[in-house]
Amino acid sequence: MNERVMMKHGAGGRAMRALVEEIFVRGAPDGLPAGSVGLAAMDDGAAIPLGDGRWLVVTTDSHVISPIFFAGGDIGRLAASGTVNDLAMMGATSVLALTCAVILEEGFPRADLERVQASLRATCKEAAAPIVTGDTKVMGRGEIDGIVLNTTGIAITDRVVRDSGLRPGDRVVVTGTLGDHGMAVMATRHALGLQGNLRSDVAPIGAMIAHVLTRHGAAVTAMKDPTRGGLASALSEMAQKSGVGVVLDQAALPVTDEVRAAAELLGVDPLVVANEGKAVLGVRADAADAIVATLREHPLGRNAAIVGTCTGERPGALVLDTGFGRRRVTEPDGELLPRIC
Repeated sequence: MNERVMMKHGAGGRAMRALVEEIFVRGAPDGLPAGSVGLAAMDDGAAIPLGDGRWLVVTTDSHVISPIFFAGGDIGRLAASGTVNDLAMMGATSVLALTCAVILEEGFPRADLERVQASLRATCKEAAAPIVTGDTKVMGRGEIDGIVLNTTGIAITDRVVRDSGLRPGDRVVVTGTLGDHGMAVMATRHALGLQGNLRSDVAPIGAMIAHVLTRHGAAVTAMKDPTRGGLASALSEMAQKSGVGVVLDQAALPVTDEVRAAAELLGVDPLVVANEGKAVLGVRADAADAIVATLREHPLGRNAAIVGTCTGERPGALVLDTGFGRRRVTEPDGELLPRIC
């Protein structure tokens, strides 16, 4: 076997998940306390019971976006937000601490580093997530592309929310417009010169999720953030793990005019474009309207919408109802735009 690792293996979707399962998960020792959520679950983080009804939640992520500065954000804001959001997707919205490791290419501009650090610090303050330790390394010119950030987060929660808890009859809720981050980065990277306010949605969403869980916690059955691979990848994984089918209502999907225009110009489906300040929630049908109303009380959730329904038919399948018919939405093999986060 002479297969080599390709860009698609780190870009979300089927290829990356297969690589992780085959190389890192298969045969890996567990050794965690009974009831823990570990590596094999391939969720947004690990959860370890503390024995007093609380759980320790841990997540880690590396950030290799290009370019490092883009409309609406930068790699510093991305690193802090991504880690905080992964914790929130496990139900852990009160962050204890973050770590941050920085790998720099020789010759990286000091002014850019200071700008990234200032953004990272400001986002951590916004998310109430202090960085308590870290590491710095410098590599030779050409050995990496500018800067890489790795962040790890730890938090404690009374209830862990999995991405595998969808049930037939549940409604699918998204917390805002889709495709903003990926399209903003694509426009910056390729200097597309598109008109309109095309900006990344990158933001820490822990406070918004905490608001929902405080009011409606028992009605939230599953959560995931639709980052690499977009809504299509996140929902496909959730449906497969949960053993349900999902029918999306195309008319209900919130997409800005700017993203829609850019997607049509580039021939890209917004459903497969990355988001960095949104969440996908599975919720009980009888609480869906109330949960959307609660989300809309928060500035980051003002465009929240019910976009789909879980069914007992075609487990693992994601279907789009266009109003004129239905078509299967296929999870991307990998992100159309590499190095997106």
